[in-house]
Amino acid sequence: MSNTIGSVTPRVSLIASEHTWIEGNAIQQLEITAKLPDMVRVVGMPDLHPGRGYPVGAAFFSQHRFYPALIGNDIGCGMSLWQTDLLAMKQSLDKLEKKLGNIDGPLEEEELGDIPPALRDYSRALGTIGGGNHFAELLRIDEIYQPQAGLDKKRLMLLVHSGSRGLGQLILEQHVRAHGHHGLQENTEAANDYLQQHQQALDFAGLNRQLIAQRILQRLRTAGDCLLDIHHNLLAAATIEGVSGWLHRKGATPSDEGLVVIPGSRGDYSYIVQPLPAASSLYSLAHGAGRKWMRSECKDRLSARFSTEQLARTRFGSRVICRDRQLIYQEAPEAYKPIDSVVGALQQAGLVTLVARMQPVLTYKTSGGQ
Repeated sequence: MSNTIGSVTPRVSLIASEHTWIEGNAIQQLEITAKLPDMVRVVGMPDLHPGRGYPVGAAFFSQHRFYPALIGNDIGCGMSLWQTDLLAMKQSLDKLEKKLGNIDGPLEEEELGDIPPALRDYSRALGTIGGGNHFAELLRIDEIYQPQAGLDKKRLMLLVHSGSRGLGQLILEQHVRAHGHHGLQENTEAANDYLQQHQQALDFAGLNRQLIAQRILQRLRTAGDCLLDIHHNLLAAATIEGVSGWLHRKGATPSDEGLVVIPGSRGDYSYIVQPLPAASSLYSLAHGAGRKWMRSECKDRLSARFSTEQLARTRFGSRVICRDRQLIYQEAPEAYKPIDSVVGALQQAGLVTLVARMQPVLTYKTSGGQ
């Protein structure tokens, strides 16, 4: 095991280098989670930060019992990456923003197409990004480290980060009301019911990202190819080092599903990486830069230094569309860890190979109409 993958306690590991900032409360949450009944191992990623009772940026492996509360309310939250037909050197930010317009509202019926009957009750949320750290972003490729990956530096990329919206929230609320945070014994009626709902939420989240991307490509009058689509929050049956059990990811990227993207803040680089799957990381990776500050403290920390207009521009000259005054402070680049410290720790641990580096061009969060 690499020195970058350190043992905190016998059942808790942390992937971090000397340059990785990890809050003590997040490590405490890891340790508490490792003491849950039937929990086998817990691994914190370099983007680890405290969550509401459970840490974000971690993977958890249990036997005989699984914990829906560890997955949280946004089941299937994840990212899709598209290579568009837009030429990177020929785009005006003003024109891109005007064409994109407002995409907060629901899709028209004809835009939805055929959707599974189980998801139709939540169709008004399909094709919408949501709040928090969700976004859609156009990026240009800055560096290609692996030419054989087939990426085209001349074309803009589209990254979509969203999940199961209100469906995932409803599933968690129903579960906690009925079962609290005690987890579910496998092969019981309650466990099977949750797994069925969980799959519906995964299906919803994947479809949602696809519809968001199609909506944006249509607005920008272009086409694109989907290069990857992965979930960050999910539960899956897994066998790790010969042990059969349940793998929980809460804000963690799979390392066993091909290429993945690890984004920075909206004012930092994002990386496409080739995972090197390893049981030591529970076949998981960081899902982004990871928060450095709590949302509640961001505006007080930043409002004296930056106006909302200033936060709508980044050091790359890119633009952030976020017409929610509170959210733009909460999602400011200063509130996140430097992405190079996160990706660097994964490299040092022997968990990834860099494929390409991207920088933001235009980020959409909300036009204020959610």
